[in-house]
Amino acid sequence: MKLALIGDIGGTHVRFALWQEGRPDALRVLATSDYPGPEEAIRTYLAGLDLPLAALDTACLACAGPVQGDLFRLTNNHWQFGRLALTHALGLRQLLVINDFAAMALGMTRLADHERLTVRPGRAEAGSPRLVLGPGTGLGVSALLPDGAGHWRVLPGEGGHVDLPLVTAREVALWQLLQRELGHVSAESVLSGSGLLRLYRASCLLDGRTPQLDSAAAVSAAALAGDAGAAAVLEQFCGWLGRVAGNHALTLGARGGVYLAGGILPHFAAFLQGSSFARCFVDKGVMSDYLADIPVWLATAEQPGLLGAGLALQAWSERSSA
Repeated sequence: MKLALIGDIGGTHVRFALWQEGRPDALRVLATSDYPGPEEAIRTYLAGLDLPLAALDTACLACAGPVQGDLFRLTNNHWQFGRLALTHALGLRQLLVINDFAAMALGMTRLADHERLTVRPGRAEAGSPRLVLGPGTGLGVSALLPDGAGHWRVLPGEGGHVDLPLVTAREVALWQLLQRELGHVSAESVLSGSGLLRLYRASCLLDGRTPQLDSAAAVSAAALAGDAGAAAVLEQFCGWLGRVAGNHALTLGARGGVYLAGGILPHFAAFLQGSSFARCFVDKGVMSDYLADIPVWLATAEQPGLLGAGLALQAWSERSSA
């Protein structure tokens, strides 16, 4: 029996699974740094399952970066590939390549109630767009648009690279330090794994403290353990995430709700729920009332990006055979 492969390729890890009976199966996680490109990683994945390359028929790869034309370059790692060349190298009948947060958005359409936490209560407006964003290796942003027939269309984008919004004097001071280091300071510059560490170091410099922590995980762990300096950094991170989410919700008209996803936030979910995220999300001057009823949820489901990749492949295959 010919098999369908699904992959969720981020900046740090790639997750592969087989799409069987409407769900991911045989999940494996590999480090992208261990392979020159997706072909070699896929061969390793299949070898680990004792499957020959010829077992594959179709595949969908959800990739972190803009999907345009045949050549794809990932934004936050060294991988690049041509869709047609990879299709031939793997002997596939069909290869679909989509944005990773387009897949994440599709995954949100299958969330069960127990797979999400409420970050900000509200009332989802039926028939309105929904926003999906979240920090991981980068900051992914996508949208779900209702099609009027009970289904959702995905609107991918690169909203993680918008300018970082500045409201308070401290945010301006932090931005000045970040701008000296980076030039352009995008939302992703702060709202990502490397960004949290960057924010911590800039905060230490601004406050005259010597940095003691060397990873995003260490910063969040110290914050949760009661370290006042790390907690202030994590609070700033959550507030900035709220501002960026609110900006995108205004632009999109996301009265149907906002999903927060990605690999970072579940590690400090309770902190996020008690942070200034909700206040900063709605703090938009004359448009604050527009955002007042929009609910925000944190997705806690396992591998929603892979699920979304499978759903995209399934829908694409159905259209191709129609």
